[in-house]
Amino acid sequence: MDQLQFTLQTLDRLFAEYVVAPIAAVLFFDLAFWSNTVELPLVVVWLVLGALFFTLRFQFINFRGFLHAIDCVRGRYTAADEAGEISHFQALSAALSATVGLGNIAGVAVAVGLGGPGAVFWMIVAGFLGMSSKFAECSLAQKYRQIDPNGHVRGGPMVYLRDGLQELGWPRLGAGLSVLFSVMCIGGSFGGGNMFQSNQAYAIVSAQVPGLSAHPWVGGSAFGLIMAALVGVVIIGGIRRIGEVAGILVPSMCLLYVLAGLSILLVNAERVPDALAVIVSSAFSWKAGFGGFVGVLIQGFRRAAFSNEAGVGSAAIAHSAARNDQPVREGMVALLGPFIDTLVVCTTTGLVIVVSGAWNNPEAGENIAMTAWAFGTVFPWYPAVLSLTALLFAFSTMISWSYYGERCWEHLFGPGQNLTYKILFLAFTWAGAVFNAESVVEFGDLMILGMALPNILGVIMMSRGLKGDLDVYMRRLREGVFIRHG
Repeated sequence: MDQLQFTLQTLDRLFAEYVVAPIAAVLFFDLAFWSNTVELPLVVVWLVLGALFFTLRFQFINFRGFLHAIDCVRGRYTAADEAGEISHFQALSAALSATVGLGNIAGVAVAVGLGGPGAVFWMIVAGFLGMSSKFAECSLAQKYRQIDPNGHVRGGPMVYLRDGLQELGWPRLGAGLSVLFSVMCIGGSFGGGNMFQSNQAYAIVSAQVPGLSAHPWVGGSAFGLIMAALVGVVIIGGIRRIGEVAGILVPSMCLLYVLAGLSILLVNAERVPDALAVIVSSAFSWKAGFGGFVGVLIQGFRRAAFSNEAGVGSAAIAHSAARNDQPVREGMVALLGPFIDTLVVCTTTGLVIVVSGAWNNPEAGENIAMTAWAFGTVFPWYPAVLSLTALLFAFSTMISWSYYGERCWEHLFGPGQNLTYKILFLAFTWAGAVFNAESVVEFGDLMILGMALPNILGVIMMSRGLKGDLDVYMRRLREGVFIRHG
């Protein structure tokens, strides 16, 4: 056992030094400002600038398409004979299940702990801009998706980067970006989308069940096997099973979490106006100089980008499978993702942390402990419930990321190799609960954010054609061409 641990630690160190570190040097190149404490990863700049570009290019589709998006999710423009595997609602739920997770619970606390209450304001701004990114990438996923004779859909950035850029006369660039995205997505699915989730889920459960933590190897192995079995039952059924499970699990998780947060805000109703004032004033505070202002802005943008994954391209894989014959319509549905993830769930967490005073109370702790402490101020029993919520969030993230990775694996190696990927994914699920391979998890996170580099570049290049598609769609919508059901 000691030799095994030594070997794992050695491999972990070598992996960190010769694989993770070089990639991190590129993806997380820090843009330093006057203050040495203010650093901004280049990939976050890329995500935010991309979101701003899409918002302007599509004339604030995140605002003017919002009500129509709700109608689409309700099925008011969906016919029974449209091609696809899942409904608009199931596609949105599957995409949300990969983003609504531990970042909404712990990530917000990190942002507020480092940047202060003002970070919540900039998270909201970043989430609003990210709605345009989701619209663009998911519209293209529908436009260029492929449907085989059995009705199975293949779509996402790996397809539209290749085919869309080929149409524009850039076949080699498109093929290269497609392969780069696929490799990064597979790496992200094994690491941040799987091992990290399993590892954190075990940590959360073992904290509530002392017997597991007393024997880490046995407890971790048992927990990992149970998680792998539960995940396996879902992912073996493909996107239809994932959509069905996510369609039940995600709305229930979000509703329970938000209702608990709203209950706390109602109990502290007299403090809410002051909390909002603190959030807005802190967002534009210059007390710490320019560096302090930029630091608050960066924390908000950074956590929002990590949370809703707008621009990363992952959600486009799920939305490509929706039953639909109008690509722009699915983009409308997709823009609701960052709204729910960031503007609703993350904002709820941020307000609870500020209203409860957890953000400046040393007793509250850090990360998820701060969120648990904040909820515990009104519901003393809620930390245990929060553990269950975090476990479900982790599970939902894993089942969706398994689909993302599988689609990219199929894109690289062919449809006959899907079972190989699923077996590897479940093996990583078990390993995440047993081993603490931190560099592997960091590598997965780097891969997830790195997906934004080829994705946003390709979407920007195809944005002119998509703008034309959007203009035609909106004109036909105003003319009443589309049949409205219900």
